Amino acid sequence: MKLFVEVIVPLLFLIVGFGMLVKGADIFVEGSSRIAKKLGVSQLFIALTIVAMGTSIPETAVSLFAALKGNEELALGNIVGTNILNIMLILGFTAMLTPLAVSKSTVKYEMPIMIFTAIAFSFLGLGINLFTGEKKIVDGMFTRADGIILLALFGLYLIYLFRLARKTKSEEEGLVPYENKISWPLLILISVAGLALVIVGSDMVVKGASRIAEEIGISQRIIGLTVVAFGTSLPELATSVTAAIKNRHDLAVGNIVGSNIYNMLFIGGITSVIKPVPYSASFMVDSLVCVGASVLLLLLLVLNRKKMLTRFSGATMLCLYSVYLVSLCL
Repeated sequence: MKLFVEVIVPLLFLIVGFGMLVKGADIFVEGSSRIAKKLGVSQLFIALTIVAMGTSIPETAVSLFAALKGNEELALGNIVGTNILNIMLILGFTAMLTPLAVSKSTVKYEMPIMIFTAIAFSFLGLGINLFTGEKKIVDGMFTRADGIILLALFGLYLIYLFRLARKTKSEEEGLVPYENKISWPLLILISVAGLALVIVGSDMVVKGASRIAEEIGISQRIIGLTVVAFGTSLPELATSVTAAIKNRHDLAVGNIVGSNIYNMLFIGGITSVIKPVPYSASFMVDSLVCVGASVLLLLLLVLNRKKMLTRFSGATMLCLYSVYLVSLCL
């Protein structure tokens, strides 16, 4: 009975959770694609908005609750760790499954925005006092003022997205056939149902994996760096892989790029406004890794004439992420 409660039940949570993730991601991708067709906008716009923000709900919940409960470092670690994982692990794994064609707009505009966001996030966390006249060089905090700046940048990003929506037209390829009989309420219900399955499934996977890790004697620190970061990124993983398999590459890549921007600007901003978050020296290293991962992704695409994220690129990112994980454990 003890074995059943301590191992079998968490294992069932894992299996059921992964099943819900796969099915939920499939429904969510189909629903969002149909919405793009009905609105007359590109899949890229939907990926950068509805899909990116929807799949980041677990990160939002974890960071907000962590900050409210006094675990501010967990809130910050979740944001930075998730962004590194999104690029290096999720896009790396997805590219290994099938090479990803990335749109010119993403390479030219959205990825540089993501890099700028990662740099701005690190700069604000470091807290260089340029205008205060104080002798202290850094404050090592995400203050409420920093949070307001991040939210203001997020507002500018939303303005850019709406301008993108006005300029882009619905793509003819890569979208599911649109049926006139499908109403707006039904389309929204389909997308929300898929997202709900993804979120509930990711929660079950995190709980199951955490319980199993505890039972086999892995430290809470390692669980937080691996299980929590991976668990909150499961919606992005499931959505990107499903979109790539369905040949909707803009959804697969745009989901990750949009999620990373959203995580740092909105989640980081709202968390800091609610409660100032300490930014220790160790987080500076992780932030630099996050910036480096963003730059690496852009370089891999710029150096490829077809703007493809190849299997070689995917393997490179997975290897580098493995090195990062080993360094954390050591």
